[in-house]
Amino acid sequence: MSLACTLFAPLDLRVTQYDADEPGDYEVRVRLGAGGICGSDLHYYEHGRAGIFALRAPFIPGHEASGVVDAVGAAVTRVKLGQKVAVNPSHPCGHCSYCREGRGNLCTQMVFMGSAAIFPHLPGLFREHFIVGEQQLTPIDEPEVTLGEIACAEPLSIGMHAMHRAGSVMGKTILITGGGTIGCMAVIAARIAGAAQIIVCDIHDRALNLARQVGANRTVRIDQTLPEQIADCADISIEAAGSPAAVNTCLTATRRGGTIVQVGTLSTDIMFAANQIMSRELNYVGAFRAHAAFDWAVQAIRTRRADVRALISAQVPLSESKEAFELARDRSRHTKVQLVV
Repeated sequence: MSLACTLFAPLDLRVTQYDADEPGDYEVRVRLGAGGICGSDLHYYEHGRAGIFALRAPFIPGHEASGVVDAVGAAVTRVKLGQKVAVNPSHPCGHCSYCREGRGNLCTQMVFMGSAAIFPHLPGLFREHFIVGEQQLTPIDEPEVTLGEIACAEPLSIGMHAMHRAGSVMGKTILITGGGTIGCMAVIAARIAGAAQIIVCDIHDRALNLARQVGANRTVRIDQTLPEQIADCADISIEAAGSPAAVNTCLTATRRGGTIVQVGTLSTDIMFAANQIMSRELNYVGAFRAHAAFDWAVQAIRTRRADVRALISAQVPLSESKEAFELARDRSRHTKVQLVV
C-alpha cells in the first residue's frame, strides 16, 4: 500500500492508503522525491478553495514535485528506471486554439494535477507513487542536483512566466511585492532576464533577507514605508503577494506607462484604485501558471543558473503531512516546506 496526503475539508488533512497503479504504454509510475507545499495548497487546506476553485470531494493536493522513475510503460523512451525526474503538473490538450497559439497554460481542456478546477478532482502529487504521461517528465542526470531542488522547477516557472508576460526586462527596474516562494522565484527569473535593479517589498524581515540572498538589490519593509517613498520607482511591478495592499503598492510604485503583472491569487471581493490604470496608462496583465517556462526553469535549476537551495526551509516525511502543512503556514519561520518519502 502507498501513502497519500488527502484533504477532506478545511484543516481536515489525513494520511490515507491506496494501491499504486501500473503504468500504461506511454505512462510512467514515479515515486515521490520531494513535493513543495505551495500557497494554493495552503488555501485549499485553510479555506477549502484556492481562488475560484473549491473542493467538492476528498482531494490529494500538490503540484510541485520531483521523483524517481519506479516503473515504465512498454512504449516509454523518454526516461528509464531509477532516473531522477522533474514533473510538470500541466497536461494541455494540444489541440485547442490556445494550445495552437503556444499558450497551453490557458488550454480549455487543461488537466492540471493538484487543482480542484475540474470535477471529479484529479489527484495531485502529494502521494508516494503517481502515474503521469512520459511527456510530463524531464530526466535529470546531474548527480549534484537534489530532488528538493528539482521540485522547485514548477514555482520557478511561475516567476519566469511572469517575466515573459512583462515583456523585456533587460536593464529595467523591477518591483516585486511579496518575498515568499513565488516572489523570490520572480527575483531569480528577473536576474536571469537581465533586470538592472530588483526591489522586493514585504512585511516580514525573514522574507526580505531571503530575497536579498537570491538576488534582490533593495528590500523594503512596506508596512514601515510611506507611499511617496516608493512612488514611480519601477518600470515593471510583479504582484506576488496575493494581497489587495500589494496591488495598491504596485499601482503606486509603477511609473507612468509601466506594466503590472498579477501573479498572486486575490480575494474575489478586492477593491483597488483601478482608475490609476487608465489615468497613468498602466498595462495590467495576468500571469497564470506557465507553459514553455517549465522547461526553462528545469534547465536553469539543473545548471544552477537558478540556485533555489536557500528557499527550501524544511523537508518533512509524507507520513507527517499535517505537521508539514502547519509548518508551511508559519511564514516567520518557513518559505518552502517539502514533503519527502
